[in-house]
Amino acid sequence: MSSKVMTMAQAVGEFVRDGDTVVIEGFTHLICFAAGHEIIRQKKRDLVACRLTPDLIYDQMVAAGCVRKLVFSWAGNPGVGSLFGLRRAVEEGIPRNVEIEEYSHFGMVARFMAGASHLPFMHLKTFEGSDLPKKNRNIKFIRCPYTRKRYATVPALNPDVAVIHVQRADEEGNAQIWGLMGVQREAAFASKKVVIVAEELVSGDVVRADPNRTLIPGLIVDAVVIEPFAAHPSYALGYYDRDNDFYMEWAKVSKDKAGLDRYLAEWVTGLSGRGEYREKLGAACLKKLEADIRPSGSVNYGY
Repeated sequence: MSSKVMTMAQAVGEFVRDGDTVVIEGFTHLICFAAGHEIIRQKKRDLVACRLTPDLIYDQMVAAGCVRKLVFSWAGNPGVGSLFGLRRAVEEGIPRNVEIEEYSHFGMVARFMAGASHLPFMHLKTFEGSDLPKKNRNIKFIRCPYTRKRYATVPALNPDVAVIHVQRADEEGNAQIWGLMGVQREAAFASKKVVIVAEELVSGDVVRADPNRTLIPGLIVDAVVIEPFAAHPSYALGYYDRDNDFYMEWAKVSKDKAGLDRYLAEWVTGLSGRGEYREKLGAACLKKLEADIRPSGSVNYGY
């Protein structure tokens, strides 16, 4: 198979279009800030942004005017507080009005599961006693034809494009993840196009030597971007730690529109890409966040 490797600018330019439904997944770690920044640089507009826990990168995309609707399960600066860019958009229409469609965490998981399974909806036991169905008309209830029990349902979610950050991938897009996993696999299989962003490009031999780490197969992948430190300020297990200072500082930076706009101008639109971003962070920051060496044990795949 031919190589799918391209730059982030090429991948976003080719696969993210105005009006698309986009998901940048990753749960606590492997959140691809680099892709969100490139979307901002390319001035993509009217996006429907989906994610279980939209945090700082979606705050930045909203503040940059890229998003018209947010589909999510919880929104905030983890462990710190609010997303002030998102709040200004929802509460004041700054820089534009943003529609919100909220679910529980498992409600969003179920939407991706239905999309990945090519089913129209997924049923679940949650939402009974919740006020969310009163606010979200897409949460509907049915009777099981076998037990007559009542279940909630949520519609399938099939994004136009998923951006999935991984630790390593080969040039065909076979992508390997270890550590905490969210719905990266489900989001990838549910989406029409898949962009893999990897910390490291490895050979197919490396992938085949440890097949159980391959969460996303290359056959569903459209592009592979090799971008070290692409998840900062979140983390990539085995590569670098979470930049907790950044999350704390974001609460101050984003508190007012002027501060957030200054950040975007200095750290996003004022830079050509992730290479300049890494240089701007500086060697001391990169060294501070460098992951400890804690190798996993090997196994025997022989038969």
